[in-house]
Amino acid sequence: MSDDLKKQAAKAAMQEVRSGMRIGLGTGSTAKHFVDYLGAEVANGFECLCVPTSEATAAQARSLNIPLTTLDEIDALDVTVDGADEIDSNQVLIKGGGGALLREKIVAAASAKMVVIADTSKIVDQLGAFPLPIEVNKFGLGATTNLVKKIMNDFKAQGDLVLRAGSDGQPFETDGGHFILDASFGRISDAKALSSALLEVPGVVQHGLFINLCAAAYLASPEGVVTMGETV
Repeated sequence: MSDDLKKQAAKAAMQEVRSGMRIGLGTGSTAKHFVDYLGAEVANGFECLCVPTSEATAAQARSLNIPLTTLDEIDALDVTVDGADEIDSNQVLIKGGGGALLREKIVAAASAKMVVIADTSKIVDQLGAFPLPIEVNKFGLGATTNLVKKIMNDFKAQGDLVLRAGSDGQPFETDGGHFILDASFGRISDAKALSSALLEVPGVVQHGLFINLCAAAYLASPEGVVTMGETV
């Protein structure tokens, strides 16, 4: 996805926000552009109160003087704008390529509306080509890995399960202090059943299947931005 397309999608989603809103700020290279656009509006007097989904997004927002809060101080948001790694025709997503899936899902679930920004290459007929991120507790990693492998076998996964590594070669650690297993399913035939199975594993904190959360999407292509769902 070119940077220009990321910017187009992010700019198109700005129509979803109004001064005075409580806004969830996503994580990743496309969401970063949305935060930049929002920061420019704040500089011009736009009023908002925002909850970031990662420490990186929080730092960016602070640098732009975007007012921040937490879901301890407010219990609900008007809208969250975030990226996606895959989106299907039912607006079910795979997210977590940037490693912030737990906080992203908490913020999305606390929002009246979740808006996805991406490019049209993220639209898929069936989820699963992008490895599914599964956030897991460090304790009992081996046992948790074995149970996830069993689920992958039950769901006829076509690829491997790997522990995500950071740039230093050590296991990648999320902002919440967890590890991430990336599960290559190839094709996910039943996202809801897979979601339930994974959440039954005690060591699984959360996974990157976002079901019944995305209300609208702005998807950029060289021909322009196309929309899905309940856009403004």
